[in-house]
Amino acid sequence: MERFVLENDIPVMYVTADSFPDGIMAAHHTLHAIVTARDRVFFGVSFPNKKGVISYKAGVEQFSEEEAKSLGLETYTIRKGNYNSVYLKDYFKNPAVIGETFQQLLDAPDLDPSGACIEMYVGERDVRCMVRII
Repeated sequence: MERFVLENDIPVMYVTADSFPDGIMAAHHTLHAIVTARDRVFFGVSFPNKKGVISYKAGVEQFSEEEAKSLGLETYTIRKGNYNSVYLKDYFKNPAVIGETFQQLLDAPDLDPSGACIEMYVGERDVRCMVRII
């Protein structure tokens, strides 16, 4: 585990998965069909809703507020700050490692109670898993 600093807020536009974890891939496929630009960073954002059920959002970096509106997508802001993080190389060999990694990250005592679990996809094979800390 390492400390990772986001220097700036990151506005993302997203598609909400129908279920967690089963709906994750479908949400990403839907998002990729809407936003095909390769020069953007893609994300996964998850957190429990008011009923305690995990809500998952397949997100992509948003370049302007008008963009999300024109595409019919909702928005979320990944807040700048300090994150506990694990960088996973070639996660597709074992996708379950993402969930296992978040279980480890969520054991930290200094979690931001209003934070989310963030997946920052790096290229097509790597992902940085992050949880915001205070």
